Formats: sequence, C-alpha cells, structure tokens
Amino acid sequence: MSGTPALHLLDVRLFPEKGPDLSVYPFNLPLFHLTQRIAFTTAVTFFVGENGTGKSTLLKALARKCGIQIWKDEEGTRVDRNPYEDRLHRFMDIRWADGRVPGSFFDAEVYRNFALYVDQWAAADPGLLEYFGGRSLVSQSHGQSLMSFFRSRYGLRGLHLLDEPETALSPRSQIELLKLLHDNSRRAPVQFIVATHSPILLACPGARILSFDSTPVSDVAYEDTAHYRIYRDFMTDRSRFL
Repeated sequence: MSGTPALHLLDVRLFPEKGPDLSVYPFNLPLFHLTQRIAFTTAVTFFVGENGTGKSTLLKALARKCGIQIWKDEEGTRVDRNPYEDRLHRFMDIRWADGRVPGSFFDAEVYRNFALYVDQWAAADPGLLEYFGGRSLVSQSHGQSLMSFFRSRYGLRGLHLLDEPETALSPRSQIELLKLLHDNSRRAPVQFIVATHSPILLACPGARILSFDSTPVSDVAYEDTAHYRIYRDFMTDRSRFL
C-alpha cells in the first residue's frame, strides 16, 4: 500500500455547548465552540498554536474518545483543580473509516510512566526489552529512549497521537522522527495526529497543518506558521531578538 495514506479516524465533531460549565476550561474556549468539525484527510496531521489554545487538550480528548490508554500515575492534591478539564471527550463524536483501531498516546509525562512500567514488566520477562532494541528504556538517555520507543511503536497499525514529541530530542533526532513519521505513514497502515512547536517536524511532506491560533481551527501552510517564521527570522538576523 505504498503511497496510500491510512485514514483510520475520519473526523471529530465538537459539542462544547453541552458541557457541564461553560465558564471553565476547556468549555469556555471560543475555539471549540466555533470549530464544529475537524476532518482528518492526510495520514499525518499537525496541531499548531500557542500554549493554552487547546491543542493538547483536544489531543487527549481524542485519545480518551478513541479508547487509547493514557499511562499516568494518580494525580496528587492540587491547590486549584479543575474538575472539568478531562471531560471534553464526553462532548464530542468521532467517525472511523472502518471501525475502531488500536493506537497510542505520547507525551513526556505519559512516556516516563510507561517506561517505568516496562522496566517493571521486564524484571519478570527480560525478553520484553527486545521489542525496544534490547535495552531498558529507563537506563538510556532520554532522547535515545524516546527514539527507541518511536521506532518500535510507530510501525504498528493504528492511530498514534503525539503531544510535543520534540521534547528532549536534539535537532538531529527530530529529523530522524520526521523521517519515521513520513516513511511509516506512506508504507504502513498508520495515522498520526501530532501537536508540536517544532518547525522540523512540521516540514513533513504531505502533512496537513491545522492552526489553533485562528478561530475556528483552520489550515495553514508550512511557511506561514509562526514557528517557521520565528526560526527563519532569528537565524537570518538574531540581533533583532536581543
């Protein structure tokens, strides 16, 4: 199926107006009220936007709605806990192309918990580590550990959601992840939805970039993203920023 994009998840429809409290996050974001539907038309889709625009919140809501495990420890006591921040998935509908598929969710905190679980399992079954290149994910450097995980996981059929995977990756490793996303999305039945600030990852050929800085969410060309322009301008004349 080389060159044929794998579209497992076709779209998501949002109904935040039915939420429990429209005065609190994320149900108070105009972006979600004015973005009634997001269609997924390419095997790699990027969410871009400033912090707080809702891209990571939507990504996690998609994971919950799709039945994808989010590995995390129980949260400790918080001074100002928002009881509604994890409920967006209850007020959305998704549409599969051909039924639900397995998948994965990545962010740095989730990954650390996952790596510790793997290490615990490997104590009883050392052969498990062969799946991750034969070494404990915990004992490797953070960047090496991430790439070991990405290489083992993202060749598998399914829907893979990534929240700022560039965390702890050098530019060279980001390029390696870029190639992995591009190559696997072309030759394997996998679909990626990625929230990122990395202009390196955003350069993925054929990917669709959705901006959360506009309301409603809308397409943006690579060269028109703030990420590309800021890095370009800084490299061209960094004295302007000092």
